[in-house]
Amino acid sequence: MNAFATLLPVIFPIIAGIGLLPVKFKDRKDREKWVLSIVVLNALFALYAIWGVGGAYVTLFRFSEKLSLGFHIDGLSKVFGTMVSLLWIITTVYAFEYMTHEGKEDKFFAFFIMTFGVVLGIAFSGNFLTMYLFYEFLTLATLPLVMHAMDNKARHAGKTYILYMMFGASLAFIGFVFIYCYGSTTDFVTGGVLNPALVAGHEELLRMVFVMAFFGFGVKAAVFPFYRWLPKASVAPTPVTALLHAVAVVKSGIFAIIRLTYYSFGTSFLIGTWAQNVMLIIAAITIVFGSTVALRTPHIKRRFAYSTVSNLSYIIFGVAIMTPAGLAAGLLHMVCHAVIKITLFFTAGAILYKTHREYLYEVEGFAKYMPITFATMAITGIGLVGIPPFAGFNSKWALATAAVESGNAMAYFGIAALIISALLTALYIFYIIVRAYFPRKREYPAGYYDHVSDPNGYMTVPLVLLAIVSVVIALFPDTLLHIMQNAVLGIL
Repeated sequence: MNAFATLLPVIFPIIAGIGLLPVKFKDRKDREKWVLSIVVLNALFALYAIWGVGGAYVTLFRFSEKLSLGFHIDGLSKVFGTMVSLLWIITTVYAFEYMTHEGKEDKFFAFFIMTFGVVLGIAFSGNFLTMYLFYEFLTLATLPLVMHAMDNKARHAGKTYILYMMFGASLAFIGFVFIYCYGSTTDFVTGGVLNPALVAGHEELLRMVFVMAFFGFGVKAAVFPFYRWLPKASVAPTPVTALLHAVAVVKSGIFAIIRLTYYSFGTSFLIGTWAQNVMLIIAAITIVFGSTVALRTPHIKRRFAYSTVSNLSYIIFGVAIMTPAGLAAGLLHMVCHAVIKITLFFTAGAILYKTHREYLYEVEGFAKYMPITFATMAITGIGLVGIPPFAGFNSKWALATAAVESGNAMAYFGIAALIISALLTALYIFYIIVRAYFPRKREYPAGYYDHVSDPNGYMTVPLVLLAIVSVVIALFPDTLLHIMQNAVLGIL
């Protein structure tokens, strides 16, 4: 029963998505009923597997003593899987309306559903091989979503996306090979699996391999200098960019880095070494770089994309501290950023959907005509800046506190990066909000504000719900941080 419950949320949407590929729905309502039923049902399957079933290890296939397809739901899986399951439902509802102007909805929702199962496959992976296979499947499942429009921009974005992902996967595979050769197992074990007898005399080589694998998985997490695919992928439909940049692809990269650091190589092997310092420095550089480029970018979706580049490395910074407090703070920011950033992308999508405007200078005065869209942008934007008591403040404070408590001098570069990024974030977020609420007095052409209004309930209800969630998680920071600490300690 435990095996069936664990595997069902992974396998069911993949099969359902494949089954929907040849189906041509004549009525939009029929498609919506099928898609929503599959997504909600699978979310319930996933939540039952996460919270209702024991954490038994499930082996689907065994190839050798060390190699198998295995699944195990631990504390880290529970945090990631719950976040993915709940946000997927909300995104589905939003996508029903948004995709009406994108076309090819049958194909879109088929791959959209398949991706749900693949991401849960990463979340529930019990060993390195299983995670790596689903990690690769994620690239294949999301490529048609990135290239959905199939125009020149979409094709170019798709080529960039697949090249970056193949390069990253190659580096990550090297890490897998060395874990197989120098580890006692390829299963994920708290504290790492390296065999001291095999590692002796090869420590520096293994630390070099760790750094290579970190950059490999870091491609999906958009670490500097492997970030370029992410802004280019913003040509995809907004529901895709919201999932890519807030939930699925980028957070899968973060998830894999956590597994690599804490459950494969082990922090005791890495802490205090040059390998840890590389992680800390790259995280600090990416934090400042992403925020700086976001401030210079006038295109709203791409501005939010570069913001994602920055915020993903907030989480990596927490991981790189290599203490339970640092990892818990990183997980807290992962959840806060997912809720905040998916909302911001939804607001950008609402503007594009209703007005076909995409740039900062085109939205002056829009808040009067799109009150729900810009109110939710303001609420979550303030959270992204990190102004207390909004959600982003709590996670950033936890990260800075964990960095100080670690006693690592290099971690202070990360704290400086957090402060600089907060100032830059305030500039690039408030610039949009101020221009929307307080337009400059100038003459606009006749009809400039025609069709400028909030979209219908399919899009505004998810916006309002997510804004409320961002406020709620800000009101109970200690409770949420305690959950993350329990997940790290393996008692969740």
